[in-house]
Amino acid sequence: MLTSASGDPVKESVMRARAVPALILALIALVISAPEARAQVVGGFDFTRAEVSVTGLQVPWALAFLPDGSALVSERNTARVMRVRPGQTPVQVATVNGVSASGESGLLGLAVSPSYAQDGWVYAYFTSSSGDNRLVRFQLSAPQTQTVLFSGVPSATIHDGGRIAFGPDGMLYVATGDAGNTANAQNLNTPAGKILRMTPTGGVPSGNPFSGSRVWSYGHRNVQGLAWDSQGRMYATEFGQNTWDEVNQIVAGGNYGWPTCEGTCGNASFRDPIVTWTTAQSSPSGLAYANNTLFAAALRGQRLWAVPLGGGSPVAELQSYGRLRAVAVGPDGWLWVTTSNRDGRGTPVAQDDRVIRVPPATTGTDTSPPTAPGNLAAAGTTATATTLSWTASTDNVGVTGYDVLRAPGASGGSFTQVGTSATTSFAGTGLTANTTYRFQVRARDAAGNLSPVSNTVTVTTTPGGTTGGCTAAATTQTQWNNGYVIQPVTVTNSGTSAATGWTVTFTLPAGHTVTGSWNATLTPSGQTITARNTGHNGTLSPGQSTTFGFQASRPSGNTQVPSTYQCTSP
Repeated sequence: MLTSASGDPVKESVMRARAVPALILALIALVISAPEARAQVVGGFDFTRAEVSVTGLQVPWALAFLPDGSALVSERNTARVMRVRPGQTPVQVATVNGVSASGESGLLGLAVSPSYAQDGWVYAYFTSSSGDNRLVRFQLSAPQTQTVLFSGVPSATIHDGGRIAFGPDGMLYVATGDAGNTANAQNLNTPAGKILRMTPTGGVPSGNPFSGSRVWSYGHRNVQGLAWDSQGRMYATEFGQNTWDEVNQIVAGGNYGWPTCEGTCGNASFRDPIVTWTTAQSSPSGLAYANNTLFAAALRGQRLWAVPLGGGSPVAELQSYGRLRAVAVGPDGWLWVTTSNRDGRGTPVAQDDRVIRVPPATTGTDTSPPTAPGNLAAAGTTATATTLSWTASTDNVGVTGYDVLRAPGASGGSFTQVGTSATTSFAGTGLTANTTYRFQVRARDAAGNLSPVSNTVTVTTTPGGTTGGCTAAATTQTQWNNGYVIQPVTVTNSGTSAATGWTVTFTLPAGHTVTGSWNATLTPSGQTITARNTGHNGTLSPGQSTTFGFQASRPSGNTQVPSTYQCTSP
């Protein structure tokens, strides 16, 4: 028989008798006070049901989705582009030429053309063996034919930036780093330490804050994440040096302070971040938006930060997968996240590197769809494009995005989905000249409910075969070992009214240089050349043509010639 400390068995029995009901009461109190078991829903996603969907990748850096729902993944060190589907082995679909991978450099950002169904373009940003960072595009049907759109961005083994993304305006945004030289960030004459905005062919679009420049914002140390919210506001993640990592709201012409400021500095000359973390907590790379929440993938912090834009503190999720690099909302409505455990700074497991998918929250009770988008309208219609806008839908859970539907003709024919948007606008491209289309928009919520469709807007594109109502066709007249002559480049007014001027852009292969031209004024910007009419050949009647030509040098033995001739006119 057990005894008490005093050796008295009676006292021990009494104590045990008293302890039993006390223990029961304590257990009852614990049950009553314990929080109810429930799904861990943050930002519209159920993190308790996160799953590893893809394994066996090697340092994945970027995610970009194709219309069929599969994703392209760039591998930083191998220069491979992999096509991934949940539950399937990754398949190599391309290798980017001339990639130099060392430290943080290599094959970085990927983007898919908003009009991929029509043009098939895939964009890649990488550190090249020529000693710079550059942007190229190619088609998966011919992946080794890669056109350089922009080059000359300073590179290093650190701070190469690298995230690229199409914005809701249809323009391509490119995030760069200071390449280890802090002075680059404040120097508007270098593309390093910036967020750049350019056309899909690499040119300088209208509306940029600095005349003739691709610079959209500056004063950045190393930006690796870009995203837009449902109102079209832009955000970026940025690596700090030793103290503060940042999420910034990006505005045109904004100066974000590096190297003067790291984190919040309260200087009216610079824009302060909306969120900061210590570098140990974050080191943020990829960025995505859904349900009024930003999701930032943290490398050193080894977690996914959910940042509510409506107020409240950031919440850390996915803390058991190691270093996280890319994050994106897939066409399936799931949140896709990649690990970066084989990059030399992580501790990989056998499955690494992986794609983790997090499903949207479904409670089984939310069957209420969003309201229909309102006031759908089209503006800025050209021969090949139109811009749609609408008023936002509302939902009891939260709108996750919009589907854009299109039908042929003014009547008849079925509507099919041609794109998605996280904002209340969409750049519809790849249209046929002098053709009528109808568009509708519907909203999706976090539970997968679809709204009724919006009103229908009918659009008829303008006459003319290409943007601006003119075309350009080039002929290679003669070639030799280290040069060639392109003549004629025939410019034709394909519109129905007189053109008062024209501009032709084209791309030189890497290492090629224009050495002379005639009947046009040529201006280089990296490998992109802009040719403008001279005084005597700018006016063209409908159907009328004129010509110009140029001579270029190239590395000995190189047989490439310029490509991607595009014409615009007022």
